[in-house]
Amino acid sequence: MKKIMVIAPHPDDETLGCGGALLRFRREGCRLAWLVVTDMTAEVGFTPAQIARRDTEIEKVGKIYGFDAVYRLGFATTRLDAIPMAQLSRSIGKAVAAFQPHTLLVPFGNDNHTDHQVVFKASASCFKWFRFPSVKKVLVYETLSETDQAVGSKTKAFSPNVFVDISKEVSRKIAVMKIYKSEFAKFPFPRSEKAIRSLAAVRGAASGHNSAEAFMLIKETL
Repeated sequence: MKKIMVIAPHPDDETLGCGGALLRFRREGCRLAWLVVTDMTAEVGFTPAQIARRDTEIEKVGKIYGFDAVYRLGFATTRLDAIPMAQLSRSIGKAVAAFQPHTLLVPFGNDNHTDHQVVFKASASCFKWFRFPSVKKVLVYETLSETDQAVGSKTKAFSPNVFVDISKEVSRKIAVMKIYKSEFAKFPFPRSEKAIRSLAAVRGAASGHNSAEAFMLIKETL
């Protein structure tokens, strides 16, 4: 039974980036883990009510995906660039070592959000076969409102080469995303139902499906 871990800088990234794939993988019998790197904290201005609401959202989302393990590192959101890279890499590595995944799903390293950039870089230590021999495949996911908002050279753009058919899952993916009430809004906001369906349709058109999620394969050991 294949074990898959998604590394999410923030709660909702797992759903925006690969929620459909996660639902499909669960349906196919895979074991799933969710590593959430940051949390809402008082130090960055969140109220106790906001923090409690987010905890409830995370619990609901975790149950829908049926994660076999959930790891919450608890670093302050939007502040990852202030954390020593070695500390962050160790924290991520401990969770990866505990779950022993075959496949890692990680954020795109050139996303607009610095938290995403830092998490990708910190996760890279887990790509080493001699440190984490269970990891045979690494896929990078795209995140609406971050990957699409990135700026810079086209050589650094998200260039998908793996597509997962989520035609049966796209509506459930959107239903999960709606749990994150403060992160979801009406179109043209990028984290909206229309935007999610539109991107899924574009990725589906690129791969012969009604709806798909796209990934960049950066490592696979056969």
